Amino acid sequence: ELFLRASIVCSPRYLLLNTINGCDIKYLFSILLLKDDVDLEALVNDMNSSFESLYTSCSVQTESTSLLHNGQPPRPAAYHTHAQPTSQHQRLCRSQPMHILAVRRLQEEDQQYRTSSLPAIPNPFPELCSPASSPTLSSGSFPQCQPSGKYIIKIFSEDGMGKVVEIPADMTARDLCQFLVYKNHCVDDNSWALVEHHPALGLERCLEDHELVVQVQASMTSESKFLFRKNYAKYEFFKNPLNFFPEQMVALCQETSGTIPPSQLLQNFLNSSSCPEIQGYLYVKEMGRKSWKKLYVFLRRSGLYFSTKGTSKEPRHLQLLADLEDSNVFTVITGRKLHNAPTDFKFCIKPNKVRNEVKELRMLCAEDEQSRTCWMTAFRLFKYGILLYQNYKIPQQRKTLLSHFSAPVRSVSENSLVAMDFSGRIGRVIDNPVEAQSAAMEEGHAWRKRSQRMNILGSPSPLHASSLSGVIHRTQLWFHGRLSREESHKMINQQGRVDGMFLLRDSQSNPKAFVLTLCHHQKIKHFQILLCEEDGQMFLSLDDGATKFTDLIQLVEFYVLNRGVLPCKLKHPCTTVAL
Repeated sequence: ELFLRASIVCSPRYLLLNTINGCDIKYLFSILLLKDDVDLEALVNDMNSSFESLYTSCSVQTESTSLLHNGQPPRPAAYHTHAQPTSQHQRLCRSQPMHILAVRRLQEEDQQYRTSSLPAIPNPFPELCSPASSPTLSSGSFPQCQPSGKYIIKIFSEDGMGKVVEIPADMTARDLCQFLVYKNHCVDDNSWALVEHHPALGLERCLEDHELVVQVQASMTSESKFLFRKNYAKYEFFKNPLNFFPEQMVALCQETSGTIPPSQLLQNFLNSSSCPEIQGYLYVKEMGRKSWKKLYVFLRRSGLYFSTKGTSKEPRHLQLLADLEDSNVFTVITGRKLHNAPTDFKFCIKPNKVRNEVKELRMLCAEDEQSRTCWMTAFRLFKYGILLYQNYKIPQQRKTLLSHFSAPVRSVSENSLVAMDFSGRIGRVIDNPVEAQSAAMEEGHAWRKRSQRMNILGSPSPLHASSLSGVIHRTQLWFHGRLSREESHKMINQQGRVDGMFLLRDSQSNPKAFVLTLCHHQKIKHFQILLCEEDGQMFLSLDDGATKFTDLIQLVEFYVLNRGVLPCKLKHPCTTVAL
C-alpha cells in the first residue's frame, strides 16, 4: 500500500489534521475549528486545491471516483480534474466529507451481500460437515469440483513390461481397456480388465467398468500398480448364475423363509427393494493377530455380519464385520504361510482409507473355490447393483449397433458343418453317417501318404523329436511353453475360473509330451497329450490313440468343436499380452 500523508497548517489559530490513504481515499479526517470567525469556504477551497495537486502528481486511483452521486453513473478522472462546476455549491471534491458516508454505506452493503450470498441451509449432520456449534453449512463443507486435465498412468502387463499413457480425469476403466486393446492390436472380446495390484499387501482386484481410473489411482500407494489382462469371469455370473450361487448359500431375508427360485436369483440381487443374503461358514482372522475363527457369516446389503450364537439370525446376535459402502473386496494372492491361513481360498475386504496397514484388513477364508467366488460376486452385486448389469449389457448393445452398419456374416458352428464329397464334377452333401466316416478316414489316409512322400523328399516331419521346439504351435496364444503346474493354476485363477478356459504347455515329466490344462466347474484338471506312432508317422493323441492329430493346432481346433473325452469343450484360451 501507498500511504501519503499531507499536513496543511493555515494559521496558528487553526489546527488542520488530514490523513490520506492512497489505496482507500474515502477515509478523510477531518477539520477541527478552534474559532467561530473562520472563513470556512476559503479553507475548504484551499484544501481542495492542495489535494487536487497531490492526487494528480501521485496518479493514485481511488474508490471515491467511482461513487454514485444522486444515482448518476461515475465520471472519469479527467472530467473531475478539468471540468468546472456551475457553482461553488455544486462543486464535488474528492476530499469532501460527504463522500465518507456514501462509501461507508456501500462498504456495509457489500459486506452484507457477501455474507448473504450463501443461503443459510439447515445442516442435518453438524458433526460431519462443520463444528458442532455451527447450525448451517459453510462454503468449505461442499465437495470440491472434479479435477480436470490430463493425468499420467502407467500400465503393466503380466510379463512385467510397462507402458505410460496420458488419460483425462473422466476416463473409466472400460475406456482405458478399449484404448489398450486398440493400441496393442488385441482381440476385442470384451474380456479385458484393468487390475488394481498391491504387492506390499498381496492383494488385487479387477476394476469395475464404470470406475474412474484417476480416482482409484489417488487411493493407491507408490508401490501399487495397474495390470492389463484377461478376466473371463467378470460377468460370467449373468450367464450361469447357478454355478456361482449354490442353493445352500443363498437365502431370503430374516422376515421370510424358503429359498430363491433360480429364475429370480439375479433379479433379487439387482433389485434394491429385495433382501437376499449369502450365508455360510467363513474363517475370520482376528484384527492384529494371527489366529483365525470359524464363524457363521451373513452378507447383506447393509454389510457383512457374523452370529455370536451359532447360526442365529436374530439382530441381538449379529455383529458387524465390514461395511460395503466404503470398502472393496480383493483376492489374496500370497501363500497360506504369510497369514497362517487355514485354506488356500483367501479373500479380503479392504477399506478405501487403508493404504499399507495390514492390521486394518479384514482377512477371510472360504472352504473351497466355489464358496469364495460366491462371496466375492455377491459383494459386488450388493455394492453396485444394477450398474453391473448395465456394464454387462453395454458391449452387447455396441455389437448390435455395429451390426446394422456391416454386411451380414454367416456364423459357422458345429451344427452347420457337414461332410462333403468333391470326387465328382460337382460337390454333394454326404447324408449317410457311415459313408461320412469312411470318407473322413480315406481323406486322412491320403493326407498321411502325402505327408510321408514329403518326408522322403527331404522335408522333415514337424513332429520329429529333434524339431519339437520349433513347431508352429509355439506361436499360438494358448501355448505357454515350459510353464509349471503351479504357474498354470495361478494364470487360470487370475483370468477367471470359468468352464472351458484352457492352455497348453510342455510336460515337465515327459519331455516329448504336452499337457492340456482345463477349467471345469471351478476345478482345474490336467490332460497329458502323448505321441503315438502309426505306419512310421508320429501323431498326437489325448485318448491313447483313439483320436490322432498331426499337430497341436489341429487338436485344439477339434476339441473346440467336440468335447470328446474332455469334461467340456475348449472355449476361452488363457493368453497374455505384451504392452
